[in-house]
Amino acid sequence: MQTLQQLQNGELKGAVSLKLSENLSHFPIEIFDLADTLEYLDLSFNKLDALPSDFGRLQKLKTFFCSENCFTVLPGVLADCPFLDIAGFKSNRIEKVPPASLNSNLRWLILTNNRITELPTHIGNCSRMQKLMLAGNRLTKLPATLAGCRNLELLRISANQLSEFPEWLLSMPKLSWLAFSGNPFSYKPTVHSLTAIDSGELEINQLLGEGASGVISKATWRHAGETTEVAVKIFKGAITSDGLPEDEMNACITAGNHQGLVELIGQIANHPENKKGLVMKLIPGSFYNLGLPPSLVSCTRDVFKPDLTLTPEHVLKIAGTIASVAEHLHCKGIMHSDLYAHNILIDDEANTLFSDFGAACFYDTANTTVADKLERLEVRAFGYLLDDLARLCNDTEHPDLKKLLVLKESCLSEQLMNRPTFQYLNAKFSGLK
Repeated sequence: MQTLQQLQNGELKGAVSLKLSENLSHFPIEIFDLADTLEYLDLSFNKLDALPSDFGRLQKLKTFFCSENCFTVLPGVLADCPFLDIAGFKSNRIEKVPPASLNSNLRWLILTNNRITELPTHIGNCSRMQKLMLAGNRLTKLPATLAGCRNLELLRISANQLSEFPEWLLSMPKLSWLAFSGNPFSYKPTVHSLTAIDSGELEINQLLGEGASGVISKATWRHAGETTEVAVKIFKGAITSDGLPEDEMNACITAGNHQGLVELIGQIANHPENKKGLVMKLIPGSFYNLGLPPSLVSCTRDVFKPDLTLTPEHVLKIAGTIASVAEHLHCKGIMHSDLYAHNILIDDEANTLFSDFGAACFYDTANTTVADKLERLEVRAFGYLLDDLARLCNDTEHPDLKKLLVLKESCLSEQLMNRPTFQYLNAKFSGLK
């Protein structure tokens, strides 16, 4: 991270990227000295509530992050930057989104955790939009013009005030990742409790990882005279980009057991800070993430380590496991909503675990019209996974890989009901093993 002093001293001349976080209350005008070169600007974690009227002088700006500030209105001057591709205003105090603020060039817009009650109809003019993050606002409806964003692939509308599910979203040809839990319309099934495990029986040993929804640690569980090494996830309770942590926990519990899911052991009781948590079987250290989250360039598509390759047998094993897990989930009325390689863990034998229910949503399987469409929406995400796996395969001429590519094309059909079900896909991959 650079400093304001460096900027004011002229030490950053020619910079393509600038990140400043120094409790700024005003936009530093010296940033304009970089107008000829600046493409990436991050002013998150400051105290800004406005941008200068001549913000458009940053003619080469492509990415602008301004999260954790004090904006109450999305700035209209964003539209004055002709190449602005990504704008992030997460966790401000935004109540209004003026039509003028929606730069038609935007491909990725982040407005998570604000106070927005409605979106302007002009959003339909953002024809390049691929990723739209709206979780944790106060939206009571979505403008039907959003259907004009025909390139939209990922949409987060969880934790809003939507009284009805906007079924027209399911006609959007490329929509593949949709999260909508935590709304008044959201289906709320009965969630059965797991075995209660007193927090006093758990000794936290080592941090394994931290995500938006919670902290995962390695722990020792002492019970009935025995000790067991387990994983413990303590939920933070705050809104995430995907939705509410409580919805994630309920989806994990309802999903139950499957060979392709991390086994749940119980729920934490009597936590000293009254936080909710799950106790899970410890994943062996031999497992690693298949993919990495999307980059600023790839937007909605995962990226992969350059040296990662897979045999055709391993490709089929991974795809078959995920198809089986997805069928299992949809039979229970759960849409994972984040079916990505970066949420898949594998080992060197291609044993596969599907994780991270942070965006998961419940739906009523009895409403077959909507249920069938929601499943096929997620099948498109599975199609992208098949595309990723095929690219990682070290034998592109393998006959079974060619069959996988045929299945991929059917999954990626822009006609929703032309896509296969997960039951069909699971059966197909079982036949290819």
